[in-house]
Amino acid sequence: MDVEHRLCEFRALTVMLLLLAGPAGAQVNNYVVGPQDVLAIALFDQQDLGGKYTVEADGTFTFPLIGRVKAGGMTLREIEQALRTQLSDGFFKNPQVSVSVEQYRSQRIFVVGEVRVPGPYPIVGDMTLIEALARAGSTTEHAAGEVLIVRSGSGVRPSGPVLPEQGSGTEVLRVDIKALQSGQVAENPSLRDGDTIFVPRAESVYVFGQVHNPGAYTLQPRTTTVLQALSLAGGVTDRGSTGRIRIARVVAGKKTELRVTLEEAVLPGDTIIVPERFF
Repeated sequence: MDVEHRLCEFRALTVMLLLLAGPAGAQVNNYVVGPQDVLAIALFDQQDLGGKYTVEADGTFTFPLIGRVKAGGMTLREIEQALRTQLSDGFFKNPQVSVSVEQYRSQRIFVVGEVRVPGPYPIVGDMTLIEALARAGSTTEHAAGEVLIVRSGSGVRPSGPVLPEQGSGTEVLRVDIKALQSGQVAENPSLRDGDTIFVPRAESVYVFGQVHNPGAYTLQPRTTTVLQALSLAGGVTDRGSTGRIRIARVVAGKKTELRVTLEEAVLPGDTIIVPERFF
C-alpha cells in the first residue's frame, strides 16, 4: 500500500473520530496544557516515536529527535503544529501528528456543597459548569436555587476549595439552577483552574402541630406565605385551627412567638405551629 493511500485512510479515520466526538472533542482541543499533564502522542507511520510524555514543571517535555518541546500554556492543536514544524526540519516530509491528553493533572476545580459526590475534579477540555455538576453526581434535593462559582482574586492557585466568605479578593459568579437546566448558554460558563463550585443548601421552614406531615421543608422560590408552607406539610388536619397559628422566630438572637394569618410571609428558619381546635 503506497504512502499516499495510507495518508488518505488516516485522514478519513481522523474525520470520523472527530465527528463521533462531537462538540466535546472540539472542547478538548482547546484545553491548555500544564505541568504534570500526561500527553499521548502518535505519529502516522512512525509508531516508534509515539508514546506517553509527561509535561515537566517548566512546561516542557523531551521528544525523540528534537529534544525539549514547549507544551505549558499551549493547546493540543498548538503542540501538534509545533511538533510538525520541528519534525519537518530535516526528519520527515509532512509528518502527521496527533496529540491528546492521557491524564489531566495540571488543572482542577473543586465542587462542594449540596452535590452527591463533592471533591476535586480535573478540568477536562473546555469544561463548563453543567459538566462539572454532572461529574459530581448533580445537585441534591436540598440544594438552593443557585450555584456559586468562586474564584480567587490573588492570582495564586488555591490548594483547596475557596468559599465566598474567605476574603474580599474573591470573585463570585451566581448562576440560576433552573436557567442552567433549561439550557441557557449564558448560565453555563466555562470554568478556570482553581474555581470552586459551591452549591448552597436551601433554607428550611419547620411545620409542627396539626398538619398531615410535620417536619422540616425546603423553602422553594415561590414559598413565601404561611399557607404555602402549610401546603408543603400536606395541609392542616381536621383538628387543626387555622385562626391561631403561631410562628416561632429568632429575632436579634432571641426566640419570639408571633400570631400570624395564612397570608403572612414566612422567613427561613421559621417554625410554624398549628394548634388543635378547641371544639
